Amino acid sequence: MSRRDRPVSPVPENTPDNGEIITLRELLSALDTAVVELVEAPAGDDVVLASVALVDGTDLAAEIESQSPMPDLLLHVGVGKAEAVRWFDRVAQRPPGHRPRAVMSKTAVDPRALRTAAQRAGVALVAVHPRARWDHVFPLVQRMLDRSRRLQTALGDQELLATDTDLFGLAQIVAQNSGGMVSIEDAQSRVLAYSSSDESADELRMLSILGREGPRDYLRVLQKWGVFDRLRKSDEVVDVPAHPKLGTKRRLVVSIRETTEGASASRLLGSIWVQQGDAPLTPDAADVLRGASAIAARIISRTLNAPSTEALLIQRLFGARGGGVDVPSVAGALNLPVTGPAAVVGFAPTATDTAAPIGDFAESGSMLRLHASSFSRDSVATVIGDRAYVLLPRYKSASTVAAWTRQFVDQFETKRSIVLRAAIAVPVTDLAHVAGARAEVDRVLDGTAATFPEGRVTTLAESRTAVLLGEILDLVEQHPELHDPRLDALFEYDTTHSSNLSESAESYLAHYGDVRSAAAAVQVHPNTLRYRIRRVEEIVGVDLQDASDRLLLELQLTLRRRRRRSAPVRG
Repeated sequence: MSRRDRPVSPVPENTPDNGEIITLRELLSALDTAVVELVEAPAGDDVVLASVALVDGTDLAAEIESQSPMPDLLLHVGVGKAEAVRWFDRVAQRPPGHRPRAVMSKTAVDPRALRTAAQRAGVALVAVHPRARWDHVFPLVQRMLDRSRRLQTALGDQELLATDTDLFGLAQIVAQNSGGMVSIEDAQSRVLAYSSSDESADELRMLSILGREGPRDYLRVLQKWGVFDRLRKSDEVVDVPAHPKLGTKRRLVVSIRETTEGASASRLLGSIWVQQGDAPLTPDAADVLRGASAIAARIISRTLNAPSTEALLIQRLFGARGGGVDVPSVAGALNLPVTGPAAVVGFAPTATDTAAPIGDFAESGSMLRLHASSFSRDSVATVIGDRAYVLLPRYKSASTVAAWTRQFVDQFETKRSIVLRAAIAVPVTDLAHVAGARAEVDRVLDGTAATFPEGRVTTLAESRTAVLLGEILDLVEQHPELHDPRLDALFEYDTTHSSNLSESAESYLAHYGDVRSAAAAVQVHPNTLRYRIRRVEEIVGVDLQDASDRLLLELQLTLRRRRRRSAPVRG
């Protein structure tokens, strides 16, 4: 599996020193000595970590050859000692700002040559227990980095700031108040967080922390005792006695449940386990667990419902959530080329599709990503508000981007019964201009809504007249002093006399003063139209032989027509 296929925790821009930064010391403390051990720290263990990536032997060369800064923390998966030593020697030749700050390795359990190489490179070396599973350690590291990143990626976003604590912090608090050792698991029994262990930790706890399955005999005992059934069906605290024959100690466990208003049943999110050590649990340990269950439910629910760190970074790349990104960090985190050519495509539902808004489109994000990835492997996509956006790096030509966009619009209508409009911005020279390209496609989508279906797939260059005219009308509409009061008399006359002078004037102007063509369009005799135009000139006080009067009247009539079209229908 290449690095691109793995999730990467990106580096937030201008990471503030706000007390929520995760240092190497804090990360190792949270992961527990049962999993990791610091071998070498040339710059100390207070270095800041904000990004992480898994790399295997095939990725090492690519990491070195890349001109972008490396993630702060690298997890060496299946990398031998000799290979790792050579890699550290090459890392030592890179500028200090382009080196990782720490490396985790199972090879580091025999650290002599590796420790020396890491010291020369100025990179901290962390030994990982040989029995630990990388697919368990990596998510734990990501969650630890995410405990502060939500504050840093969207300052001012109350939904992201609403977390009471993180799961690791909650596990530690429960351990202190219950007198035991805590593990928090998801609904599939995967460990999400845990408190520190001591010498009294039994084998079951150690295996779970390492990401290993507990002894099958013990799992069968739990099944026989009905522990799992009780967790699935209720929120009671279950007392699980010790099992001396299997070497397990007493535990308390409670389910973590999400109760949705109006729902007939709650959803199981996970469980909290407290293992008793050498000392008995506190008398109120069960109450502590009940309270922790409610807090954990809020934390996990927010995590499940909130955008992922990568999704937030992509939205910032497109200028949402405050915008502004550190381009080299984004390029490394999302594996995107820093420079172009690239294209940005925006999609919006048509005005006639208000019954099937972009919410349905958002649920079909996988369809968008699938089609975009088939066109460009490096593509990224996101939904912001009622629109969706795609970045297509390394496109071959503008015509191929347009062809792909039309194909996707057609297929989406066929499969989802939602009619889309699309706007394309090309070329985008580098990642720093992605937000500007999104603003450009928004201009096009805003300015071509009235020209659908002609403007179903277009660019700013192809629709500049419609876009600029729409923006001019927006400006006029925002300033009441620019509305011509003389037209009020014309509209009042039409209303009072049930006539259509304004419609006749619009047809006359649209046909450039050609009376016969304009009369045919409104289905009247040319002489009738001539009479109506004279009445318009008398009522409004304009001369339609004068170019300025014609321009002003057409602009004001267009503005009036647009206001009528957007006015709510009253039943």
